[in-house]
Amino acid sequence: MHSWPFAVEQLVDELLGLGWGSRRIAERLGRPVTTVRGWLRCWSRRVGRTAAVFTAWMVALADDPAQVLPAPAGSAVADAVCAVTGFAFAARARSGMLRVPTWLLVSAACHGRLLAPGWPPA
Repeated sequence: MHSWPFAVEQLVDELLGLGWGSRRIAERLGRPVTTVRGWLRCWSRRVGRTAAVFTAWMVALADDPAQVLPAPAGSAVADAVCAVTGFAFAARARSGMLRVPTWLLVSAACHGRLLAPGWPPA
């Protein structure tokens, strides 16, 4: 299994949130379209599980879970991106590491495997 650099995870998630497709993301990252298409297929198959994992972690870290739960964002991908970034917000607030970049916290939490096959485990 491969660990993707957290910067790639960040860009792919943010660009997906903007509605970008595989060709446009591949151009932006300088990666083959087939590679990006594989990432997106993997992501779309497990977007619900990913959202559930990060939402559970976010709630576990939050002092008041009701204040950190995001509203539905309009699509499963957008909901997952909100859960992932909400987790990072809760982790920073809990730990006092307010200057740690969102995607560095996310990458650490999933051991750099956010876009890797088999994560999160079923």
